[in-house]
Parts: sequence; C-alpha cells; structure tokens
Amino acid sequence: MITVNPDGKIMVRRCLVTLRPFRLFVLGIGLFSLCFLMTSLGGQLSARRPGDSPFTIRTEVMGGPESRGVLRKMSDLLELMAKRMDTLARLENSSELHRAAGNGHFAVDRSPAGAGLMERIQAIAQNVSDIAVKVDQILRHSLLLHSKAVSEGRRDQCEAPSDPKFPDCSGKVEWMRARWTSDPCYAFFGVDGTECSFLIYLSEVEWFCPPLPWRNQTATQRAPKPLPKVQAVFRSNLSHLLELMGSGKESLIFMKKRTKRLTAQWALAAQRLAQKLGGVRRDQKQILVHIGFLTEESGDVFSPRVLKGGPLGEMVQWADILAALYVLGHGLRITVSLKELQSNLGVPPGRGSCPLTVPLPFDLVYTDYHGLQQMKQHMGLSFKKYRCRIRVIDTFGTEPAYNHEEYATLHGYRTNWGYWNLNPKQFMTMFPHTPDNSFMGFVSEELNETEKQLIKGGKASNMAVVYGKEASIWKGKEKFLSILNKYMEIHGTVYYESQRPPEVPAFVKNHGLLPQPEFQQLLRKAKLFIGFGFPYEGPAPLEAIANGCVFLQSRFSPPHSSLNHEFFRGKPTSREVFSQHPYAENFIGKPHVWTVDYNNSEEFEAAIKAIMRTQVDPYLPYEYTCEGMLERIHAYIQHQDFCTAPGPAPPGARAPQSPFILAPNATHLEWARNASLAAGAWPPAHSLRAWLAAAGRACTDACLDHGLICEPSFFPFLNSQDAFRKLQVPCDSTESGMNHLYPAFGQPGQECFLQKEPLLFSCAGSSTKYRRLCPCRDFRKGQVALCRACL
Repeated sequence: MITVNPDGKIMVRRCLVTLRPFRLFVLGIGLFSLCFLMTSLGGQLSARRPGDSPFTIRTEVMGGPESRGVLRKMSDLLELMAKRMDTLARLENSSELHRAAGNGHFAVDRSPAGAGLMERIQAIAQNVSDIAVKVDQILRHSLLLHSKAVSEGRRDQCEAPSDPKFPDCSGKVEWMRARWTSDPCYAFFGVDGTECSFLIYLSEVEWFCPPLPWRNQTATQRAPKPLPKVQAVFRSNLSHLLELMGSGKESLIFMKKRTKRLTAQWALAAQRLAQKLGGVRRDQKQILVHIGFLTEESGDVFSPRVLKGGPLGEMVQWADILAALYVLGHGLRITVSLKELQSNLGVPPGRGSCPLTVPLPFDLVYTDYHGLQQMKQHMGLSFKKYRCRIRVIDTFGTEPAYNHEEYATLHGYRTNWGYWNLNPKQFMTMFPHTPDNSFMGFVSEELNETEKQLIKGGKASNMAVVYGKEASIWKGKEKFLSILNKYMEIHGTVYYESQRPPEVPAFVKNHGLLPQPEFQQLLRKAKLFIGFGFPYEGPAPLEAIANGCVFLQSRFSPPHSSLNHEFFRGKPTSREVFSQHPYAENFIGKPHVWTVDYNNSEEFEAAIKAIMRTQVDPYLPYEYTCEGMLERIHAYIQHQDFCTAPGPAPPGARAPQSPFILAPNATHLEWARNASLAAGAWPPAHSLRAWLAAAGRACTDACLDHGLICEPSFFPFLNSQDAFRKLQVPCDSTESGMNHLYPAFGQPGQECFLQKEPLLFSCAGSSTKYRRLCPCRDFRKGQVALCRACL
C-alpha cells in the first residue's frame, strides 16, 4: 500500500521525472538480456549434466565443440553490452550536467537520486563485464584442457592398467608407442599416437589389455549371430562349380576339363553315398579354398608348364578336392590370387600386422603351404585364433617332429616347410604314407563292366608305355630300354616343340604330350606301364592299373630320404621311400604291381617275361574312386574338430587309470568291453589295440606287422604308467619329456618315458634306444583312412 501525502507525491513525481521512459527501457533491456543469457548458459550445462546447477561450469563439458561455440558467442555479446551500457552512462552524466547549469532548482532536488541510479547502472555494467571476462577465461581454459587431453592422451584415464589377467598389456603399449606407424592398419583401426588410442586398440581390436571403464562397451563391435544351420544336400550338376573355379590360367583350364569329364562319375558316387548314409544329418559348411601355389605372389610355376609336360599331380588332386566338397553340398569360395584372399578374409589395409576386421566367415579353409604362409602374413593375430580351421593339402606329408617349432629348432628338424604347430592331422596327403596326417587322396576314372571287358579284349600283350613326360627322366636309361625293347614295343609321351628329344631312343615311338582322354586310350591298349624311379608317388600309375596295365617300378637300395636324396631334402619328413610308388607296392602289389632291382639286369628281364604271361583285370582301390573320396572327406568334415576337441592331461600330470585289458595271448592291450567310450574321440576308442614295438621299430611298421594302422589320436590314452604296467613292462622309473618317440620304454636302463607335448605324438620315427608304445586300429578294406566303425 502507498501512503498518499504531500511528501510522497513529491517523491513519486521526482522518480517519474528522473526515470524517463528511455532510461527505463535501457535498464529493462539490460536486466532482461542478462537474465536471458544466464538462463541460456544454465540450460546448455544442465542439459549435459542432469542435477547440476545451471551456473555450474565443468571443464569436461566445455570441451565439446557445441559448448565452446555457445561460450564464444556469449562472451562476445556480454562484452558488447558492457561497452554500450558504459557509453549510455557517460551520455546520461553529460546530459545531467548541462541541465543542472541551466536550472539550479532541479539540480539540487534530483542530484542524489540520479547519482544512485547511475551507480547501479555502472555496477551492473561492471558485473556484466566481469562475467564476460570469466566466460572468456573458462573458454580459454576448456580449449587448453582439450588440447592437453589430445596431446597427452588423457593420461588420467589412459594409463596402461596393472592387471594380472593381462600381463602383456604394458609391454604392448610400449611397443605401440614406438611402432604404431610401422603398419597403416593401426591407423585404419583408429590409432593416432595417443595413449587412449593404443589402449582402445589393444583392448577392443586385440586382447592384450582390459576394457577401458569409461568406454561405451555397447558400442564395440559384437560378433554377428551365427546363421541358422542349413542341411547339406548332395549335388550332381557341377556347372556352377566350373564358374566358381574361374579362368585365365592354363592350370585352371586343365582342372575344369578334368572336373567336366568326371561329372557323371561324381553324380553316380553321390547317389551311392546318399543311400549308404541314409538319414544322417549333415550341416552345410562354409568353406574357403585358397590354392596358394597358383597365385602370382608364389610364382605360379605350374601354369606355364601345363602344356609342356610339367607335373600335374597337384592340379589333379585340387580339381578332385573342389569337386568332392561341392558334390557333398557345402558352400564354396575359391581364390587363386592374394587380392581375392584378402577380400574374402576381411584383411584390413596395411602390411598384415592387425587382426581381421570381421569374424572369419568360413568354417573350414583348405589351402597349401604357399597359401598358409600368405594367410599368416595377412591375418595378424587372427591367424592364431582361426588356424584350427585350416586344412593343408600337403603332397608328401609333415611329421610331428618337423611340425613343432621349438622341437624342430632344437633337434635339427627345422625345414622351409614345417614348424607350424598345427595338429598333424590338419595336413592332408596325396597318399596314405603316414598316419600322422590325414589321407586326402584324389580319384581315378572308374570303368564299368562293359568297358573292362572291352579293355581285356583289346590289350596288346607286347606294348609298353614309359612313365615320364619330361626328357630328363629318360637320361641314362638306355640299358633298361634296350632289354625291354627285345620283348615289347615301347611308347612314350615326352613333350617336345620341334625336334625329337635326344634322350629318347630312336626305337621308342614318342607321341608327344597327349591330352588326358588320348593318354587313357593309350593305356587301355598297353600291357605294361613302366617307371624309371621318378616322379615319386604320382597319380599316373593308379590310372594305368585302373586301365588294365601292370605297373613295373624300381626298388631303391638304400631307400631314398631327405638324408641321401636331393628331391626330399628340405621336406618336413624323414620317411624312407623304398620304391618309386610305395602305395602301389604296399597296398596293391602283385599281380598289378611289380617292384624289382633295376641294377640287376637278370631280375629285370625275368620280370618282363613274367609280366607278359600274366593276365590282369583293370583294378582301382575303392579309396581312389569318386565314392571312396566322397566318403572319406564326409567323415573328416563330420568328425574332425581341431578347435574344440579335448586334449590329454596337462604335461607331467598323472593320467587316470586306463580302460585297457591285456589280450588273452598277453601280447597287446585292448579296450575293455565294459569300459565307457571316450567322449568325442574319433576314431571310436573301442577300435584301439596297443603293442610295444621292437627296439628300432617305428609305430607305423609295428602296426602294419599286425595288419593294422597306427592311430596317433589314441596316443593320449596310452600316455600313462598304467598302460606300461598292464603290458607288464618293468619300469624302474618314469619321466615325462618332449620327444617324438614317446611314450616308450628305454633300454637298457629300464626307464619308461611319457610324452609331455601333445603335438609330438607321432607314429613315425624310431631308435634302437627305445621300444615304442604304439596305438593301432583296424581299417576298412580299400579305405585305409577309416576304421570299420568310423563312417
């Protein structure tokens, strides 16, 4: 309530006169602008930090680009307001002085009120100016902090943590500081030289450091959910496979022609195997096939030699592998270049130091040694993570002693091809010459009964074909050829461009390099297919036997190996080769295969005469038919799992009591009938038989002596004191160690040795110091890779 009295009226009148409308407007605008700006500032900050005062300024908030822009605008506006209000104040003071000079009465009456008002305006202006200065200081401080955070890598939050679960973290951070520019792939993953970027990479891309607590963990890449499993269905039309194989290389053209020629046999084999398997569910696998030796980076030495008599065994095998995988109904991706490999794997740009950008989309990867090296160079740490999915097509095999990197280095087994630390069963060979590896094989054309009868009726009893398309193979063989020429007409298929090779005698009818169908027709007429010691273990002898020929080969004494023959030197095997084609000698034999000493002219000539009197039918082992190869690869894909398969007990640990019993004749161990089967074991453990080999005898030979096959996956069951005890072996002491001959009984010290390193379990190898404890199994006739209950 306002009391109306003369003094009050005078006071109101004076105020109204003093606070003119223009002055009221200026004061109102100033106060309104100040409130509006402070409210805006509070809104910007409170929106970032719920619960904070609108006027609470946090440096970490001010670090954002949006907040810095708002502060800059506010600082400029406040400074402008302060300048304008200061100008208005000076103008008002000047105006009052002029009025006071012309009217003394008003000067006396209004001076105190005007002076107070102007002081308030100046105080407000000063406060606004102070706020502008403080806002500017905050802005500069926030920019400084942001710059410091970038340069120092937010050291308060990005120091390498000391966590016993991640012992390599600090060392990896040190390495990144010094070497992060060594490969562009680090920048691809966001590494920019700051501590934070190092730790983010090492915790979210690799796994050497723990996750950073301030990182948004939901934003990190998650592995995609696995696609629903699709059942594999046998295929009989191979036209799409021919498209997948590509073109442009002579080697690919050769492989496609072979696949097309065998299409009908693959279709019939698929029908037979489908009936045999019945309703067995087969999950479709996504498979990458990378043929490394055909890439330009590896030299691709085979393609230029396809039309010049070069070796075709590898391409025969790869063509059949592709066909088998496709016919079995699996998803295939085929690469023959490094660029295609990188694209399919998801390799980041750079030199291969970083892991893959996405989880590996393939269940299995089939490659060779060249491809294995390329994958290791470009997959970074992902190679170690996914190497259990790799299958290496390895013509001559890799023994465990050469495969284990540390052991190979320490004991002189290091070569250019071994030391990969894979499960030895991941190496897949052309012939079943070492059970430490998996036998992959290839196929030969199978004849129907009508074709077999036509061949038998059309054979020339005095016609021989020499195994060897390169002229160098014929060099120095004139003596054998002269003896053979007395009884048979000799044909050759040696490559030449214009002139007849001088190494081929004049009495030999040389057809030059023949296409495969014409070569088959030549074999169907011939009685004998003869080899002169090289090439080793090729597909041609099996093709000849399948077309009704007798295969004659030389016996090697001493046997050829990496110790005495240049061809085997550097290969990751110590296997001794006693003939040109050991598989033909050991698994086929007479009357289809004859192995004689070529240095003995009388023995050689007697063999020629005997062969001319011998009648043989075309023969092809089941494991080299399309159905046999389909059956074998199906079993591998269905049962071989090197990623989750359980391993043996830790090195040095006492194994549980074995479920063995001593056989009635007390010569070997058998799996007890009432014992439970080992979960996940393949082949099934009940097929195991265990012998103590003679001193100096390898397990491969010891098992063959009993008509069985050595099975390295059974070694963990025998790697115990109980196995020696049940075999009544007098062990005075027992030790564990790394040796590819263990488990074994040492003589004369009466000491038993157990295996410490699972990757060194090996069927190969022998020493006169040890009697090896050998696991053996039965096998199916014509399918040595599978036991009788393995399908």
